[in-house]
Amino acid sequence: MHDIRAIRENPETWDAALSRRGAEPMSSAILALDADRRAAILAAETAQADQNKASKDVGKAKASGDEAEFERLRALVAEKKAEVAEMQEKAKALDAQLTDLLLGVPNLPLAEVPDGADENDNVEIRRWGEPRSFDFAPKEHYELDGVKPGMDFETAAKLSGSRFVLLSGGVARIHRALAQFMLDTHVEEHGLAETWTPVLVRPEMMYGTGQLPKFGEDSYETTNGWWLIPTSEVTLTNIVNGLTVDEGYLPRRYAAHSQCFRSEAGSAGRDTAGMLRQHQFEKVEMVTVCHPDKSLAEHERMTRCAETILEKLGLPYRTVVLCTGDMGFGAQKTHDIEVWLPGQNTYREISSVSTCGDFQARRMNARYKPAEGGKPGFLHTLNGSGLAVGRALIAVLENGQQADGSVDLPEALHPWLRGRTRLDASGNLV
Repeated sequence: MHDIRAIRENPETWDAALSRRGAEPMSSAILALDADRRAAILAAETAQADQNKASKDVGKAKASGDEAEFERLRALVAEKKAEVAEMQEKAKALDAQLTDLLLGVPNLPLAEVPDGADENDNVEIRRWGEPRSFDFAPKEHYELDGVKPGMDFETAAKLSGSRFVLLSGGVARIHRALAQFMLDTHVEEHGLAETWTPVLVRPEMMYGTGQLPKFGEDSYETTNGWWLIPTSEVTLTNIVNGLTVDEGYLPRRYAAHSQCFRSEAGSAGRDTAGMLRQHQFEKVEMVTVCHPDKSLAEHERMTRCAETILEKLGLPYRTVVLCTGDMGFGAQKTHDIEVWLPGQNTYREISSVSTCGDFQARRMNARYKPAEGGKPGFLHTLNGSGLAVGRALIAVLENGQQADGSVDLPEALHPWLRGRTRLDASGNLV
């Protein structure tokens, strides 16, 4: 959501920032609606003042015995009362139109975000680790002999349709261990507060973080109007929905391991093989709510939290800054972390870490009271994957694969696997 005052004061600057995202100028349409709304409010206030004055004068006319003036004033009160109601209703309708229009406008990119049209214009800022050299042709995760017994797409398709998977045995155990390892690391080493949240939310929570109204087709709505969360960003961020917190309460740093549900409406034909793109998956999500002055530093901090997980697992990765044309709807700036997948011979996204500024806070009406006093201000919110559990599983399996179809597992995971170090070619943890 955008500050209407900022649009009024600098419409050209606002349009220019919006155009960097490939969007058409919108300030004229927004300001026209805003002007009509303000005019209706002023007309209602003027009519209300006239009504109040006439109401006082009615009594005087009655007391003086001037029946004609009494009737005229009484008719004027009724006329102004109807006018007030009409103008208030008009202002309410225009306010709803303006809100609907603003809810569909993406966040504005920070000046430092590189311009570009799509992922080809993203800018790499660092790499870690050297991709392993294989003395055999590396396979994708679902092709490995040790993985096949524990990764069943056919049964999942029978149960639920395409883009689901049934994990079992050693593969399921590694998947669970990854989630526990990530969550424990974020809590014990990175200072995030472990949180468990619902996966069903009211629609206003989806509006708060920007999934609605524009991207409803990407998520699942239940028959009673609840929504299945596409990420626990929705629940964690909305903890402060409608609140005004003391500045001393900040920052709040959360981590949650949750099921996530996405329809993948816009990805037909993409990544249909294996576990890379599923309708149901697990993710360890990080969310920070902080003072506006701290959000850029917090963005770097959260990015390092996600990168550290990959480093502990020994998985090569690269970090890129997304260009204006590739950023998500609610982001001001985004770092994507891409892990090396030898089966595809490329880097693939495993985490996106975004700072949203006050964009979500305005939608949620989430504010803070400055410690030194003064008017409450809007909070800043950030979110990031720390990490997508299924994609981490893919990376661990592909990077640790051996010629016989077994998988050597990262040392960091051994404690969560009760000391087991390998997935053998038959799918057993040993």
